Amino acid sequence: MLSERRLQVLRAIVQDYVGTEEPVGSKALTERHNLGVSPATVRNDMSALEDDGYIAQPHTSAGRIPTDKGYRLFVDKLAGVKPMTAPERRAIQNFLDGAVDLDDVVARTVRLLAQLTRQVAVVQYPSLTRSTVRHVELLALAPARVMLVLITDTGRVEQRMVDCPAPFGEASLADLRARLNSRVAGRRFADVPKLVEDLPDAFEHEDRGTVSMVLSTLLETLVEENEERLMIGGTANLTRFGHDFPLTIRPVLEALEEQVVLLKLLGEAKDPGMTVRIGHEIAHEGLNSTSVVSVGYGSGGEAVAKLGVVGPTRMDYPGTMGAVRAVARYVGQILAES
Repeated sequence: MLSERRLQVLRAIVQDYVGTEEPVGSKALTERHNLGVSPATVRNDMSALEDDGYIAQPHTSAGRIPTDKGYRLFVDKLAGVKPMTAPERRAIQNFLDGAVDLDDVVARTVRLLAQLTRQVAVVQYPSLTRSTVRHVELLALAPARVMLVLITDTGRVEQRMVDCPAPFGEASLADLRARLNSRVAGRRFADVPKLVEDLPDAFEHEDRGTVSMVLSTLLETLVEENEERLMIGGTANLTRFGHDFPLTIRPVLEALEEQVVLLKLLGEAKDPGMTVRIGHEIAHEGLNSTSVVSVGYGSGGEAVAKLGVVGPTRMDYPGTMGAVRAVARYVGQILAES
């Protein structure tokens, strides 16, 4: 275990390096921070921190910079989450309140996160598997053609065309719509197949083929793979941090183009807490010089997806964690109200 004083020295090194982008020396530390000890003592502490792998010397004449291990300890033990100011919170709420639908909510969230943190923002669309059905609408487009519209509790809208095996009257369609919604409205997607399996039996023999077709289209919509959609923004922000990436920014940009990589980075939506992955903790080699801060968002206290930011390991962790948490909270409120 590190002594309290060495933890304070490490905190000061991280704060100074993040703020100045320059390796930190013992003289500068004692001048800038009220550590209550001499530069010689700080030098000894820095030497011990270096021996333990918390800081490193980038080149011979320089001061020290934090390692991934140093940032990890800083995040776990030393960094509080910096709360947003009241004007910042109002700005977030006003910006997100203007959204007209789910796509707009996600697009605005990406822009907002990228602007607040000056990093790359990644927002996952609400997952269908954790959603509930708000309403199913059935519209007759032709005697044997129906449009099925599925509306979820997160505001997501999915539309499908159903070509019926025989003409289906308006009265039968209204009956199917009413029976279907009485069974599935407010229910989780996973429960729907069981709830509708005997529904065709409630209809006349000549209508059962059409009812079965509508139900199979609904069930296909519930399990479709397109649920794992993402939106990313602010990639240009990384160009401001060119010197934070050892050789080139290219591996980072290439990794950010892979949706599977980004979904793994954000982590499982069912784990809604704040997650910070730093440097080599990220399994993808192209992202070893980055950190990822992510958190779940959703309505009614349950996370339906994740959002977060990707930036260099030399990151303002308290500020980034505060921004990510605040935005997730507001997005959750909007979903709950929509």
